[in-house]
Amino acid sequence: MDSTERSSLPPALAGAANAFERYLRTERGRSEHTIRAYRGDLDALLIHAVAEGNTSLAELDLGSLRRWLGEQSEAGLARSTLARRAATARSFTAWALREELIGVDPAVRLKAPARGKSLPAVLQQQQVRRMLEEMVKTAQAQDPVALRDLAMVELLYGTGIRVGELTTLNLTDINQERRTVTVVGKGNKERTVPFGVPADTALSQWMNAGRPKIHKHQAGEALFLGQRGGRIDQRTVRSVVDKHLASLGDTSATGPHTLRHSAATHLLDGGADLRAVQEILGHSSLATTQLYTHVSVERLRESYRTAHPRA
Repeated sequence: MDSTERSSLPPALAGAANAFERYLRTERGRSEHTIRAYRGDLDALLIHAVAEGNTSLAELDLGSLRRWLGEQSEAGLARSTLARRAATARSFTAWALREELIGVDPAVRLKAPARGKSLPAVLQQQQVRRMLEEMVKTAQAQDPVALRDLAMVELLYGTGIRVGELTTLNLTDINQERRTVTVVGKGNKERTVPFGVPADTALSQWMNAGRPKIHKHQAGEALFLGQRGGRIDQRTVRSVVDKHLASLGDTSATGPHTLRHSAATHLLDGGADLRAVQEILGHSSLATTQLYTHVSVERLRESYRTAHPRA
């Protein structure tokens, strides 16, 4: 929503939305990315309410909420997006009830569409090997950006960490003697994740031969840097990963999360314990990690279908 649409909200609705945003930031400690998503969803809901003639929160009812989600469903929004928007509506009305802005919570019985159970994109082990071998060749010229890119991809795949966790790493988070990295994940939970020899080698080359060439004072102890010498951002990492995935020529997978999915699946394919993989990935629920067992089974089925004479 642009500023013009937001400013068109009645004062009571605009004030409530602003107060809810402050609540998310100061009391709940949500990230700016999450706050932007919640605020965008909430603004869309309130614009819908105004279009239906509502000028205060007290006029917002379950029927209006359901019609709002229904219109978006008919417009073709993904079920995951609809589920997130329903969650935003429930969070907002629950907050409004606690703040005594409304007398009854209209979203208590608001149900989100069921999320699809699509399997995450996963690279084959030989695809990862081929991509990294090409990156190693490029890095042999000792170009600092090539050394950085190799170290980032090796670490993403070698540990399964999230892109947001990667970009916040500092030099002190790397323990090369033990070959571990300490990351702060969702909910500010800290965990220590091991990495292998190839990632260790790539990190050494980057820290010794690449990083000093582009480091600027403002970057401080940041492990990975952008070309201007400051701490690298998530968009740059995604661009790097997408470029090298595209160079494979035999996958449509994109983004750093593909490396996370692939790391988890390859660990399980290799016989790793499910709870160990949960700890490595930083999942709060084992059920989330179990998704990767389904990926492994699906890969097994595909191998069976293509190889067995009576499949």
